[in-house]
Amino acid sequence: MFYENELQFLCDTFQKCHVKTAILACEELKGSLMNTDLGALFGKTAPERVLIPSAVNRISPRTMYKLTDHFGLCYIYFLLPDFPRPTVLLIGPYLPSSPSPGAALEIGERNGVSPKSQRYLDEYYAGLPVLEQNSHLFLMLNTFCERIWKSPSFSIVDLNNEHQTPASPINEPSHSDNFDDILVSMRAMENRYNFENELMRAVTLGQIHKESMLQATSSDHFFEKRAQDPLRNAKNYSVIMNTLLRKAAEAGGVHPMYLNNVSSDFALRIEQLYSLSQTAGLMREMFRSYCRLVRKHSTNKYSRVVQKTILLVDSDLSADLSLASLAAVQSISPGYLSTVFKKETGKTVSQYIREKRINHAAHLLSTTHLQIQTVALHCGIMDVQYFSKIFKMQTGKTPKEYREAIKHTQ
Repeated sequence: MFYENELQFLCDTFQKCHVKTAILACEELKGSLMNTDLGALFGKTAPERVLIPSAVNRISPRTMYKLTDHFGLCYIYFLLPDFPRPTVLLIGPYLPSSPSPGAALEIGERNGVSPKSQRYLDEYYAGLPVLEQNSHLFLMLNTFCERIWKSPSFSIVDLNNEHQTPASPINEPSHSDNFDDILVSMRAMENRYNFENELMRAVTLGQIHKESMLQATSSDHFFEKRAQDPLRNAKNYSVIMNTLLRKAAEAGGVHPMYLNNVSSDFALRIEQLYSLSQTAGLMREMFRSYCRLVRKHSTNKYSRVVQKTILLVDSDLSADLSLASLAAVQSISPGYLSTVFKKETGKTVSQYIREKRINHAAHLLSTTHLQIQTVALHCGIMDVQYFSKIFKMQTGKTPKEYREAIKHTQ
C-alpha cells in the first residue's frame, strides 16, 4: 500500500486531537456507527441512537461520506484503495461546535433521555472533541484524500441531506497552497507537542532549573484556539498541562498519594483565574511543584520492598511503624527489611521514621496552634517528654522554643 505512512500519520494526528479513527471492513461499518459510547452511558435503556441511511450499504470509491446522528454526533468515512477487500476509514464521533446547555437538553428530550440521565449526556458531550468547519484537520483530511485517490477533486455526500456535492473549493487545483498551509499547521502542532514532551521529561527527572522553558506560555498565541475566549483557551491548556505534569511526576516515581492533593489544588486554582496575565505564573508554579514532588518523593531508585516501606511510613506517621509491623505487612522478616532499607537509603528504618516525624512536627508547630502533646500524638509519639527530647536532638530546640522562634520570624 503506497500510502501506509500517510494513513498512520493521519490517524495518529486525529487521535492526538482526541478524535477516534478506525479502519474497518465495509460490513463492520454499520455496527460501528450504531455502537457509540452512548450505549455504555444508558445501558439497555439506551434510545435508538443513530438513523442509518440506506446509502451506508452502497459506498462508492473516491467519495467522502458525512453523517450526523440523532444526538448531533458527526462521523466521516470513505473507502481506502489498495486493500484486499473493501475497507473504510471511519472518523468520529466529534461535534461541529460546543453545544449550549439548552441545545443538549433539547437533544436529550428528542431522544427520550430522562432528566436523571441528562447529566450523563452532558458529561459525554463535554468529553467529545469539537472540530469546527475551518479546522486544520479537515484541510489535512482533504489533502490525504487527494493523494490516495490521485485527484484534486472528489465527491462529498452528506447522508443526512442525501445530496452529493462535487469537489469543495478546497479541493480545487490550488493544491500546493493548501499543502503549504497544512505543513505550517503541522509544524505548529509538532512544536507544541515537542514542548510538552520536553517539559514532561524535565518533571520526570525533577529538573526544576528548566523552568525557563515555560517562557513560551506567556503569550496567548501559544494556546490552541479551541474557544473564542482567550482566557478560556488558557484555562483549557492549563488543565491539560496539569494532567500531563502529574503523569510525568508519577513516571518519575512519585506515588499518587502525594500527587492527588497537588493536582486537585491546581485544578481549582486554574478555574479561579480571572486574567490571562496570571496564567504564566501559575504554569511556572505548577512546573516547580511537580518537580519538587519528584525530588522529594521519588522512589524509582529503590526496590519494591523499600518503596512500600517508605509509602507506609509517609501515609500515616501516627500508625504502628515498628520494624516488625512494617515487615509483617510485606510478609518478609524484620532482619531482611532492616538490611535492605539501610543498604538502599543509607539510614535505618527507625532513623527514617524519626526524621519524618520530627519534620512533620516542625510543620505542625509552625502552621497550627495545636498543643505540643497533640502534635506529638499526630506524629505517632505517645510520650510527650520523649517527643521533646528527640525533637531537640534533631532541631537544637525544644518544641516550645521552636514555636517561639517561628513566631519571632513572622
